[in-house]
Amino acid sequence: MNIALVVNPAARAGAHTHAATRTTERLRELGHTVTVISGGSAEESSELIRTAVELGTDALVVAGGDGTINLALPHLVGTGIPLGIVPAGTGNDFAAHLGIPELDPATAADVIAAGNAIDVDLARVTDDGGAERLYATVLASGFDSYVNDRANRMTWPRGDMRYNIAILVEFLFLKASRYAIEVDGERIDGPFVMASVGNTRSYGGRIPICPNADASDGLLDVTVVRPAGRLKLLKLLPTVYKGTHVERPEVETYRGRSIRLDATGITAYADGDPIAALPVTVDVVPAALKVLVPTGA
Repeated sequence: MNIALVVNPAARAGAHTHAATRTTERLRELGHTVTVISGGSAEESSELIRTAVELGTDALVVAGGDGTINLALPHLVGTGIPLGIVPAGTGNDFAAHLGIPELDPATAADVIAAGNAIDVDLARVTDDGGAERLYATVLASGFDSYVNDRANRMTWPRGDMRYNIAILVEFLFLKASRYAIEVDGERIDGPFVMASVGNTRSYGGRIPICPNADASDGLLDVTVVRPAGRLKLLKLLPTVYKGTHVERPEVETYRGRSIRLDATGITAYADGDPIAALPVTVDVVPAALKVLVPTGA
């Protein structure tokens, strides 16, 4: 295969660059041609990805996390070119959902070389101005978007603990917001502490906020949390990490193809980065992307 491998050296901790080097070496050992493309910013990386796809490549591989993968989505949809993933970011939730091993570039390279591609859904966010963005994992709004914002500003610690600390700090400032939510036209009114829309199960480094989400079912999962007092919500936190929070009375879940979120003063995050200010509409895009995954995943 002719493979274009994307790495962003400006990403946190330089892990992407190290993973890209090891992956490139392994793929070349297996007889594949690898061209490494590297941008110094998100905008430059996106432009390089677009050029690589236009010039033609058998696969586009991203060495990075969910945010770097997000840059590739609009350029790959509808092309038939598969995405390969080398998980090397702060959050690797899309790779985890697909069973791609983290912190093991050689094994990830073997998965890419095997060429086992499946079709997965994506989610499309449209704001009231008509601007559209795609995401692969979970859209967060309310408390969880505040957590994302804080985690992105933190320089220590690395990895999953960054999100755990951000959760604890934001809990001190916890507040509910008045939402109007529609799931396939069915209205659900708040207040809510948070509202998440999942194409996949987890965000923030394997926190299963939408534990039953499936990126191949043509549906989006919605998890909302109603205000219930700090003590009850504090007890809720440990259950979120286990995915059992959906059994608690303050948590409600829904499933649909089109979700409308309307609230004032809230910025939604998706794939770990800010994506749009509410109100937004989120639609599923079935079988939008081909991804190289382990056999049997």
